[in-house]
Amino acid sequence: MSDHPLITAIQPILDAVGACVIDADEADISDIPLVWDGTTVAAVRPPPLHGALDRLIDGVETELGAPLTKLSREDKQRAVRLLDQRGAFILRRAVEDVADAMGVSRITVYNYLNAIHR
Repeated sequence: MSDHPLITAIQPILDAVGACVIDADEADISDIPLVWDGTTVAAVRPPPLHGALDRLIDGVETELGAPLTKLSREDKQRAVRLLDQRGAFILRRAVEDVADAMGVSRITVYNYLNAIHR
C-alpha cells in the first residue's frame, strides 16, 4: 500500500495535517477514500479534533522556527495570520488558548485578527 504513487504523492500533506493512511478494507464512513483509476487503493483517516489546535500551533512554531512566546510582535502577527488561514479560530476557546501560547492577552490576539480582516 505505501508504495502506491498516490499515497507517495500526498504523504507530505498527510504528515503536515496529522492524518494517516489506512488500508481500504479498514476504512470507516468518516475516512476519505483514495481512488486511483476507479479503484480505492487506501483511505485517509483525519486526525481527531481533540488536540487539533495544539497541532496547528506546533506547525506554526516549526514554520516560524521558534515557540510562539519567543516570537517578535511582527512574527506573532504572522503566526495569528497562519493560524487563521488554517482554520484555528473556528475551534472553541482558540483565541484564549493561542493568547496563552503566545504569552499575550486575548485582546491582543483579537486585535491581530481585526488587523488581518480589515
